[in-house]
Amino acid sequence: MLPAAGMFHPTTISPATGLATDYLNHFNEAIMLLDTLAQCPDLLEDFLAWTPMSYREHFAASRLKERDAIIAAYDKAEPTARRHLEALATAMTTMLEATRIALRTEPSSAQTTVTAGHVVTMLKPLVARAGAVINGVPNGEHSAAPPQAEVDRLMVGA
Repeated sequence: MLPAAGMFHPTTISPATGLATDYLNHFNEAIMLLDTLAQCPDLLEDFLAWTPMSYREHFAASRLKERDAIIAAYDKAEPTARRHLEALATAMTTMLEATRIALRTEPSSAQTTVTAGHVVTMLKPLVARAGAVINGVPNGEHSAAPPQAEVDRLMVGA
């Protein structure tokens, strides 16, 4: 059963799916750090300190008053939307983890900028797709993951 409309602040839980867009802040933080590395290389350590979090982990660690209700709603969320969000989160986490490994092993300023820019370009549409899934936009699930070749290329550093 999904939460009743108006039960939560509109930016917290989508009444269409029972999922919260606030989870995307976890990925947006990493994207913002990557996006600013060219101008502020000192943020590399902040990006390297980013750690993946599941939906439940993210909200359990949050300071939102509604965090327990958000976690409970996740368990009752529309199953297809939840699966698609999890697939997107896994793809984004895989890309960010591969990027962390690549930047940790090859921290040259020029390569960092190129790698960060490429990953940001790939992640922004995924976050947008995740937002569409959370908000119940039809057909948001059709493009829920990047091409596997892109993820594989990042993982091997090619």
